[in-house]
Amino acid sequence: MFESFNRLFPVWAILVAVFAVCLPAPLLSLAGLVQPLLMLIMFVMGVTLSREDFAGVFRDPRAVLLGLLLHYTVMPLAAFAIGWLLGLPPELMVGMILVGAVSSGTASNVMTWISGGNVALAVSLTIVSTLVSVVLTPLLVWLLVGQSVSVPVWAMLWSIARLVLLPILLGVAVHRFIGAHIERIEPMLASVAVAAILVIIGVVVAANVGQLATLGPIVAVAVLLHNGVGLAGGYWGGRLLGLDERKSRTLAFEVGMQNSALAVSLATQFFTPAAALPGALFSVWHNISGSLLAGYWKRRPTTGISTTSTEPS
Repeated sequence: MFESFNRLFPVWAILVAVFAVCLPAPLLSLAGLVQPLLMLIMFVMGVTLSREDFAGVFRDPRAVLLGLLLHYTVMPLAAFAIGWLLGLPPELMVGMILVGAVSSGTASNVMTWISGGNVALAVSLTIVSTLVSVVLTPLLVWLLVGQSVSVPVWAMLWSIARLVLLPILLGVAVHRFIGAHIERIEPMLASVAVAAILVIIGVVVAANVGQLATLGPIVAVAVLLHNGVGLAGGYWGGRLLGLDERKSRTLAFEVGMQNSALAVSLATQFFTPAAALPGALFSVWHNISGSLLAGYWKRRPTTGISTTSTEPS
């Protein structure tokens, strides 16, 4: 039963998004649950991890370095190129650059887990990309837009620590005591995470229904292309640079799924309301596209997939 529910994750995501557009009020009433649900998801993920999973990341940090390189080159340069090719007006170009220049989002960790990626690598990349974004986000915006922005560093770090790091560490601690039984109940744990992320997707879509109605087709095309380039660039960049299938799937989400809420906040604070539109649409779309891709990969286990890499998993 749990496996069947989990396999249909992309279908549930689309249905929830459609419901949120048609009837946003019931889901908006659940907005206060978003952060607790995200913490629950991270805890459940942590229960499936051990200290050895994170030790493996630090023993061979190449994947983290490659992920950072891809994240802070593919996304900002793709944003600039797409905006230029589509002839976006300056305020929308600024919004695209902001989306491309921020760190990866916490939802990427969830999609990595569902897809069979390397969760320890995903969490490590989210934390490290957030740390370096303090320098790289303002620098990239200044280089590509010509205007300085101030990144709320302490607020970002506290948010990552509270919503991601602490729940996962607590889950890892629990794993020490029940690790032998995890495999038997993992489908049920995955169902808990799937249900929670569906609620989060519904709330995000419902909260942006008003803005979605004002977005022109050109902005939608730009955001879809930007997210698609990020997902593809992360995956194929990892494969071409010698990473295995699990790590390449991880990089797809860590590169293609951004901290779009931060991009919206920075756009509102330093630019015009129109500059926040790409980030608002991105926050909706990357959850849907990530769900679809994670559901597709879930049906294609990494075991048995051929690879030319000799790198350890």
